[in-house]
Amino acid sequence: MAKKSRVFLRGMSSEQYGLKEFRKAQLAAPRVRNDDFVADDAQVGHSGDSQDSRTWWRIGPGDEPFLTQNLQVHFVEIPAGKSNHGHGHQNEAVFYILRGKGYEIHDDVKYPWEAGDLAVVHVDSVHRHFNDGDETAKALVVKAKSTWMYHNLIQQGRSGPIEGEDAFGPREDWSRLWTPGLAEKVKIVKPADTVWETTRDGTVRVICSKDTPNVRVVSVDIYEQEIPRGSRSAKHLHMPDEVAYVLSGRGESVQWEVEAEIAERY
Repeated sequence: MAKKSRVFLRGMSSEQYGLKEFRKAQLAAPRVRNDDFVADDAQVGHSGDSQDSRTWWRIGPGDEPFLTQNLQVHFVEIPAGKSNHGHGHQNEAVFYILRGKGYEIHDDVKYPWEAGDLAVVHVDSVHRHFNDGDETAKALVVKAKSTWMYHNLIQQGRSGPIEGEDAFGPREDWSRLWTPGLAEKVKIVKPADTVWETTRDGTVRVICSKDTPNVRVVSVDIYEQEIPRGSRSAKHLHMPDEVAYVLSGRGESVQWEVEAEIAERY
């Protein structure tokens, strides 16, 4: 089967100097995708899938029409007693465990997880995911991979012999470049480690953000939000991309386009 082309980091272009056409096309894209939509079924060889595990994408910068420039979201399923291939990359990734139980091996260290946990694949990690439970494990994976690629941090692949390895010199421990204390931060966040708080956006459980400095995540914020029946969150504005995965219930989102005047005061 022929492999499909995939865009990891999209450029911005326009027939004129301004980006109004680009913005108009972006805003016209549909905002809701259900389980019938698969942006990529991992046939293009970027996945760590084994013959047992399965990966499929829900959204990414290569979509047509694309909805985000930096967030990539996909699912991973591993049957009971199975695993995916070990692989590594420079960008970090966070796994929200939707179902099942298992463990990670990151740089030869074991990290157990179960449904409701957030498992962090840290920067520059060689990692592999295992299911040691009795049901298929499923995880929602979120990463800002394009941010790393923009800075040319693109090393990625499976462990194995390197052709002409002597030409590259002796191996070095990349962890010496990490911020002091980073390796001691939490990589498995359990529901008991977090607190549900009442906010203007409803009841919220922050899993990782700038307000959780003990968690080893630097590129994305993850939180759960509960909105009671017949209620709503507050109207709010933010510049970064945001993806909401609905765990249960039904409702609707209302989004407003914001016009900005570029002046001394906005």
